Amino acid sequence: MKRSWIVSVAGLLAIAAGVAPAQAEIRIGVVNAARLLQESPQAKAVQDSLRAEFAPKQRELAAQQAALKAKQDKYEKDAATMSAEQRARTEKELRDGNRDYSQKLNDFQEDANTRQNEELSRLQSAIVAEVQSYALSQKYDLVLTDGVLYANNALDITAAVLAGLQARAAAATPAVKPTAPAPAAPTTK
Repeated sequence: MKRSWIVSVAGLLAIAAGVAPAQAEIRIGVVNAARLLQESPQAKAVQDSLRAEFAPKQRELAAQQAALKAKQDKYEKDAATMSAEQRARTEKELRDGNRDYSQKLNDFQEDANTRQNEELSRLQSAIVAEVQSYALSQKYDLVLTDGVLYANNALDITAAVLAGLQARAAAATPAVKPTAPAPAAPTTK
């Protein structure tokens, strides 16, 4: 066993020293996945989509929190002049309101995290596909990402992959012609 290990190490050293038969140049690239996740148009689209999806619920929660705060402030101001029954009823309403708000907030955060994880998974798959496509088209033998302690900048293909992601996003987005603003919806009271 020791002998096979020594032979393996000797073989690797010979290859590293250039003693091995001449072969085609090995192409290695390094990708900064975090940069792609931050700067790609697909990542920005996901962020905008999630923001738009959850904005109404955030506004609703903010309004509920403001109403509870106003009710709490009013209670603190008027507590001295309230009857015992009014104080008890208001305290119960505040407790129930805070409990309801906390539950809605927890549900919202859970939903937002779940959706964010789903979209992040899709985005990561798209980025991996783009890296693989680029590596194949440019005939790379190996592409590395996270966990690389050092890589020469000449090996960094992140900008090229980002350009591919941008081109793919531009191709997926139809050209939008400027149009007149839509008429305002009638309001009913």
